[in-house]
Amino acid sequence: MDLIGRRIALLKGGPGSERAVSLETAKGVAVALRSLGAEVLEVDVTGRDFELPEGADVAFNVIHGTFGEDGGLQAVLESRGVSYTGAGPASSALAFDKARSKAAFVEQAVPTTAYQILTLAGAVPADVTIPLPMVMKPLCEGSSVGVHIIRDEAGIRAAIADLAAFGATALVEPFISGKELTVGILGDQVLPVIHIQPRSGFYDISNKYPWMGGTGGSDYFCPADLSAETTAQVQAAALAAHQALGVEVYSRVDVLLDADDVPYVLEVNTIPGMTSTSLLPKAAAAVGIDYPALCARILELSLEVQR
Repeated sequence: MDLIGRRIALLKGGPGSERAVSLETAKGVAVALRSLGAEVLEVDVTGRDFELPEGADVAFNVIHGTFGEDGGLQAVLESRGVSYTGAGPASSALAFDKARSKAAFVEQAVPTTAYQILTLAGAVPADVTIPLPMVMKPLCEGSSVGVHIIRDEAGIRAAIADLAAFGATALVEPFISGKELTVGILGDQVLPVIHIQPRSGFYDISNKYPWMGGTGGSDYFCPADLSAETTAQVQAAALAAHQALGVEVYSRVDVLLDADDVPYVLEVNTIPGMTSTSLLPKAAAAVGIDYPALCARILELSLEVQR
């Protein structure tokens, strides 16, 4: 796609917990789009009343999490008649809500774990029906914010208290010991599987983004060292999840692979990170799509969508 002379509003930041990640993503996307000849107009969005620069002909959305990834921003842009990148309001909202997306996975026979939606007010450990060890997480947060891996009853009690800060309910799933994988979807193309190996603990925000001051880090293997059969199963599960939620343009699907090589879809990310350590660019690069070309392809596919 020829971007020379295009005026692109780069929407970054956002009001949520992933603001710092979005700002970092925006740095890379801005450089990439400018290298292709576009005029990039950066807009730091903190709420619904943001203003777009005059003459911008498309908005490139890199706001992760609240407002940017939950359908709110998309609805505002559509009400203003502005073209934008990525998934639309309905699919964004569905993917962002872990309770609704889990239900959709089950309905569409996408391989996923058992789960419980726990009401937190007044909850006690005995209310949790998922056996130990388990994972508890907020319904509408990304970047592993608020995730608890729990191995005893005391951990359940502590997680209930902590998760109340994120909402009235939480998602509870069995803990699966295995490989953490992720699969990028770009249009109708399923990108290579990436194996994520945290250097310590699990793949939390410290291990995802060590540049934010964390002490962790992760190693990435792309393509993942899996058999051809397992690779095909993981990619099929990721594509099925993407399609079950009706996601437009692109996404990154997180998958756990257990000791028996059975894949379980965790979630679909509709605004994947594009920072220096992010995974969608790594997967695209493995099939010869460099960072600027990836940004251009996202724009091209987005402008083909009938909003």
